[in-house]
Amino acid sequence: MQVVNIGVLGLGTVGSGVVRLLKDHEHKISSITGRKLVVKTVVVHNLEKKRDVDLTGIKVTNDIKELINDDEINIVVEVMGTVTTAKEYIELLLRAGKHIITANKDLIATHGSELAELADQNKCDLFYEASVAGGIPILRTIVNSFAADRIIEVKGIVNGTTNYILTKMSQNNMSFADALKSAQELGFAEPDPTNDIEGIDAAYKMIILTQFAFGINIALDDIEVKGINGIDLEDIKQAKSLGYNIKLLGIAKLINDRISVAVGPVLVPETQPLSAVQNENNAVLVTGAAVGETMFYGPGAGEMPTANSVLSDIIAVTKDIVLETTGNRFNDFSREGKQALPDEIKYPYYISLKVKDRPGQMLKITEVMTELNASFHLIIQSEYDDANARVVMTTHKMSEQQIKEIIKEINNLEEIEVIASYRILSE
Repeated sequence: MQVVNIGVLGLGTVGSGVVRLLKDHEHKISSITGRKLVVKTVVVHNLEKKRDVDLTGIKVTNDIKELINDDEINIVVEVMGTVTTAKEYIELLLRAGKHIITANKDLIATHGSELAELADQNKCDLFYEASVAGGIPILRTIVNSFAADRIIEVKGIVNGTTNYILTKMSQNNMSFADALKSAQELGFAEPDPTNDIEGIDAAYKMIILTQFAFGINIALDDIEVKGINGIDLEDIKQAKSLGYNIKLLGIAKLINDRISVAVGPVLVPETQPLSAVQNENNAVLVTGAAVGETMFYGPGAGEMPTANSVLSDIIAVTKDIVLETTGNRFNDFSREGKQALPDEIKYPYYISLKVKDRPGQMLKITEVMTELNASFHLIIQSEYDDANARVVMTTHKMSEQQIKEIIKEINNLEEIEVIASYRILSE
């Protein structure tokens, strides 16, 4: 049986999982592809580090040239992370005729288009299923299963770290700090969790999903990004009492044929499927004009789920090699798109206020809402501390521009402060 040699760039959690799966499922993969897949060389940063994976028969080096200059290596898996160095290495490998598989969402979100162009020029495959939602095969599903449909909206939980934190805050009454510490102890959060808790990781994934679903290229600056680090446990409890769970959602949708993409905490009704997604799991809802709403659920990270997505890409590339059809883009769908205008983006909102506990305060708030032509759905007042009350309002649908004006005007009032404002997902 002919051999397809594979190089691996990076041997952390995912890289080790890829090596392990290729060895464990060798016979099944061979029967599917008609080729024997062999990991020939692995490039690592630290040669002295002990690895929890069998590397028998595999060359381990710290020299990228061992991959670039080896004509026997057909496919390279990049799971080293970083952006600048990974981009440099992948460019060199593509020019050397290597097919590339990567799980690097930051890289693909920022430089995916130019890398795809370089892969095209060199008749190489460039696949990155594992870059979004870990073990959920969402990108290939959008390309294949929604090819004839018009996607209207893609929304979901695409960051397992934040979902774990919010789950623990909701179910165990943990503070944000304690829930984050638990996530770090279990390996769901990095020592520096900034990209996760500030929503940046989810935003990168939404850039990729937007390109696949709508064919529109956007940048990080085009996305309204809000993280979970400001969420108060009391607001989670209050939302729960109203029949909602707070989730960090990425939402990309067409509004009057313009694209709106946002990442932030959202109140999700308990009857909505995303509300039931717990811990480190991810879920993506895709709404098509023909098929309606479909949901894809599974582990969003971890060694084996992510490695499994990488393996699906390896098998796809191997089939292309066998059929001599390499060089086709992962996603050919592309069109021009404009950003939705702020007054076109409309949601109900949850607004939490800290109000000095004295007569006349509610009248001030009501006057602001009336002047800005905004209406309440409900108002709840509870104790904040000895001197202040907590006032929670939910509104009817209003534009993004309108909610910003409301927050600005309320914060201009004496002794009243907006603590938080979140979108509410309509059922």
